[in-house]
Amino acid sequence: MATHALVLFTFLALVCTQAFASDPSPLQDFCVADTKSEVFVNGLVCKNPKDVKPEDFFFPGLDKAGNTSQNPGSNVTLVNVEKIAGLNTLGISLARIDFAPNGGLNPPHIHPRATEVLTVMEGTLYVGFVTSAPDFKLFSKVLNKGDVFVFPKGLIHFQFNIGAVPAVAFAGLSSQNPGLVTVAKAVFGSNPPISDDVLAKAFQLDKKTVDWLQAQFSN
Repeated sequence: MATHALVLFTFLALVCTQAFASDPSPLQDFCVADTKSEVFVNGLVCKNPKDVKPEDFFFPGLDKAGNTSQNPGSNVTLVNVEKIAGLNTLGISLARIDFAPNGGLNPPHIHPRATEVLTVMEGTLYVGFVTSAPDFKLFSKVLNKGDVFVFPKGLIHFQFNIGAVPAVAFAGLSSQNPGLVTVAKAVFGSNPPISDDVLAKAFQLDKKTVDWLQAQFSN
C-alpha cells in the first residue's frame, strides 16, 4: 500500500506541476482585468462581469508602423493584458515588430513566461534562438514574407533585418504578460550596476571596456 500511495502522490505532483506551468486558466467565459483593484494576485483581479464592455476586448492601431529611427533600429508594439484587459487569464498576447532597413535589430532577449511564434509580413529577417546548457546550440533561419518561426519559452532569441527595405513581423505569445529580458540591457544596464569586477571576469573583458558598455546601457 505504501508503494501505491507513493506512486499516486508522485503522479499527482507531476500533474499539478504541469497544471500550474502556464498562465491561469479561466473558469468562466472571461475574467476582464480590474486595473483599479488594489488586491495583489498572480495575474489580475476580475472585473464584475456586469461592468464589462466591448472596449475591454479591443485595441486599435496595430496597422500603424512603429518608429525605428532609434538604435537598434526596431520598434515593438506589444498588445498584452495592460492594453486589452480582456486578455486576463486567456494566456495569449500579440506584438507588432517593425525593423529599419539594412540592419534593424530586435536584440537578443528572453520572454520568461512565453513561447513566441513569429510571422513575417514584409521584408527579410535573419532570426534565431540559442538552446540552454550544455550545448548552447544556435537554431537560425532567414525568413521571407509569409514565413513562420517559433522561439521556445525562456530561450535567448533575436530578429535582424538583412534587407534593404523596412520589415514587419507579427508575433503571438503564450502569455497575457510574457515579460522581456533584453540580455545586454539586463547585464550592462542593471540598476544598481553589477560590479565591473564581476562582469570583467564573466565576459573576459578589461574593466575599461565594461565601464564603457555600462555607460551605453545606463538609464
